[in-house]
Amino acid sequence: MTRIKSFLQWLTETKLGFFIIVLVAFWLKTYAIYLTKFNLGAVGSMQNFLLLLNPLPAGVLLLGIGLFFKGRKSYWIIIAIDLVLSLWLFANILYYREFSNFLSLSIIKTSGSTADNLGKSIVGITHATDFLALLDVAVIVALLCSKLIKYDLRPLKFKFNVLVEALAVLMIGLNLLMAQKDRSGLLTRTFDNNYIVKYLGMNEYAVYDGFKTAQTSAQMAKANVSDLGSVQKYLKANYVKPNPQYTGVAKGKNVLVIHLESFQQFLIGYKWKGKAVTPNLNKLYHAKDTLSFANFYNQVGQGKTSDAEMMLENSLYGLQSGSAMSSYGTSNTFESAPAILNQQGGYTTAVMHGGAGSFWNRNNAYKQFGYQYFMPLSYYQNKPKYYIGYGLKDKIFFNQSIKYIERLPQPFYLKMITVTNHYPYEIDKKNQSINKTDTEDETVDGYVQTAHYLDQAIGELMQWLKKTGLDKNTLIMMYGDHYGISGNHHKASAQLLNQDEFTDFDNLKFQRVPLMFHMKGLKGGIKKTYGGEIDVLPTLLNLLGINDKGTIQFGHDLLSKGAPQIVAQRNGDFITPQYAKVSGTYYDTKTGTEIAKPDKKLKMQLVAISNKVTTQLSLSDRVIDGNLLRFYKPKWFKKVKASDYDYNKDKALKKLFSANKTSLWYHNHQKTTQKEFKTDAPELEK
Repeated sequence: MTRIKSFLQWLTETKLGFFIIVLVAFWLKTYAIYLTKFNLGAVGSMQNFLLLLNPLPAGVLLLGIGLFFKGRKSYWIIIAIDLVLSLWLFANILYYREFSNFLSLSIIKTSGSTADNLGKSIVGITHATDFLALLDVAVIVALLCSKLIKYDLRPLKFKFNVLVEALAVLMIGLNLLMAQKDRSGLLTRTFDNNYIVKYLGMNEYAVYDGFKTAQTSAQMAKANVSDLGSVQKYLKANYVKPNPQYTGVAKGKNVLVIHLESFQQFLIGYKWKGKAVTPNLNKLYHAKDTLSFANFYNQVGQGKTSDAEMMLENSLYGLQSGSAMSSYGTSNTFESAPAILNQQGGYTTAVMHGGAGSFWNRNNAYKQFGYQYFMPLSYYQNKPKYYIGYGLKDKIFFNQSIKYIERLPQPFYLKMITVTNHYPYEIDKKNQSINKTDTEDETVDGYVQTAHYLDQAIGELMQWLKKTGLDKNTLIMMYGDHYGISGNHHKASAQLLNQDEFTDFDNLKFQRVPLMFHMKGLKGGIKKTYGGEIDVLPTLLNLLGINDKGTIQFGHDLLSKGAPQIVAQRNGDFITPQYAKVSGTYYDTKTGTEIAKPDKKLKMQLVAISNKVTTQLSLSDRVIDGNLLRFYKPKWFKKVKASDYDYNKDKALKKLFSANKTSLWYHNHQKTTQKEFKTDAPELEK
């Protein structure tokens, strides 16, 4: 008893004892958060040991800085460091809950471009237990202020403090050696960020990410024309000839791209309480003049929607960390769809979006892509009841877009970005026409309501296209950009799909999103070819009969009989018709069973696919990180100059509204077609 009392006295009355209190509290708190707030997937004794160990070395190193100071200052510097570390933990809890990933330096640097409605989202995803990340700091401050912990004003020897820091560095080194032994190439290959945190720790991940960001900047500075050689060699060796039967079937047609926000493939044909969630999209998906893809996957990383747009417009992957559009959209050279279509087919190119123009740096990136017009929220009438989440409600957005669509010179390439089906999946009661699901997961249960609303808005737009006759000369492309329900909701996902369980392999299959090409007279059908967003651009260009010879594209025509059908995920996972890889584990795609002990031949085959995925991702990264397209362009391509485009509303509309003999407005005897658009939006009722 006396020993315990003496130990407690030492803890509360000495500086080293105080350091130990703060360190242990931070260590155990972080480990508890790893287990309860993140899905790190630690398996086996080594991974679980490293998960327990890894908060400790960084804690010793960083909190140990406070030991170098004297008197009361030492105590408060240790507390300040602990508070910063705790706030970092707290921020990652919230970010991970929505994005299934950890905060990166790239994301933080570009937070201004993704901050629209952030406050509301944070409130929506914050749980009371999240604040336990800060509880130990508050308790320690209270104990210090109440003098239950007493100041020890005696300075520790400098050599001792150095020894503490050296011990921390040694622990970090041992941690890294053990991690590398269990997972070779941990820091050099394209792994999920979960791996870095699981093996090394959250603070080490932050350092790793910062190093990678600095390395990327250095790569761009060092990059030169010769770096394109390996990229071009790979693309030439892996070239797949487009399907000649579909070449030019939509030549000269308008292209209307409808971006289905957070829309997953399982919603097609899905019913809740006997009611179809997406009846309009169901009908379109199964129409005889629609090319639909049943095994089309999103391939986004941290950049989410911006990654989907990067692939859609450029056939280049998003980055391993951060958003390529945000980080490089202002400065990089691109050979994008709008520029190609304008130069090769005389297309007018435009984007319409009912949200902030700065979101994902669109107002700059679109200029680099070669979009002639960008109409964000500032082009639309906005009232409180019109706006929800990240922009105008979809029905309001489509209704107000008519006056712009009808003025576009034809042929046009128009992308319309919907936002209502965006997390946190909330819609006002007047617009609720289907019940929530009853999984008791608040993140999930509103998803069918906003998806149903989006489907209704699509139905209204399709009716307008039919009434105006625009559908007869327009290729309509619809695609889902990324998942709506993240991998952190296995239990709710299993309930939605009426399954007993929901595995990591199921979650990979859950990454399927719709892709549809619809046009009058198109020979349609539901294709089972495996592909992803990287393949959209070459598929679209072949349908339009547009020359893209010599461009740097990592995708293939989805309709080609020689399509490789290897769908890479941004974290290095993949899926093919036969095999899949999830977090280092291989599966049989058809049965979903784990391939625990593949024979030598199969193992070589699996490793070959995995290496191809890693190569493709790293080469795409090289193109973006090094801005390699500044050194190269096809002979027929004219380099895009961002200065040629001005998205100022007054200037842009003056140009758009000048009489043009190819626009729908002109063909309608210079009268608006607004009355042809019928909507049941309650906000517009008189």
